[in-house]
Amino acid sequence: MFTLMTVIPGRTDREAQEKYEEYRSYISHEGALTLFSGWTGVDFSGFDLDDPISYVKNDAINSAVEAFTISDPNRIWTVREIAEFVGIGGMGAIVVGSPKSVTDQLQAWVAETDIDGFNLAYAVTPESFADFAELIVPELQRRGVYKRQYREGTLREKLYGPGRARLPQNHPAAAYRFSAAPRGAIIQAPAQGAL
Repeated sequence: MFTLMTVIPGRTDREAQEKYEEYRSYISHEGALTLFSGWTGVDFSGFDLDDPISYVKNDAINSAVEAFTISDPNRIWTVREIAEFVGIGGMGAIVVGSPKSVTDQLQAWVAETDIDGFNLAYAVTPESFADFAELIVPELQRRGVYKRQYREGTLREKLYGPGRARLPQNHPAAAYRFSAAPRGAIIQAPAQGAL
């Protein structure tokens, strides 16, 4: 299980917080609400930014509305707060801080929820991913929770064992395998009933 996470790192907590505040200054409430409307099926154009939202059941992504309405009964979100949350990275949590702070938070998420990893969202592309690779990955590696190199072999070999890099000959998809046919040769798909 992977969870969506937007990471905004800096060399220090202060630098990261300043970067986060700069990103927030570019949020378009209208754009974020349009995106959220598409996910939820709720037309937010008729709401005032300071209106509280309540649960609306429809045929869209109900969990998106639930996340802001009934998941935490002690919190009432306004339309503005939702726009500002969704405006950076989408629906996932946002982690801001130095490499040490971010890594502490990521490890806490894993320890407390037993998730297997993170699906990284971005605030700015490619900067968000470059910052993660440059600042966070080395700290994760220092703590021994992020690999330094990949094992040998293809993905299939890693999943199914050595010597299993290709589909077996008797697998239906093997009939479509590319082969180095002589130049000008006509390659034909198997007959209709062959699969």
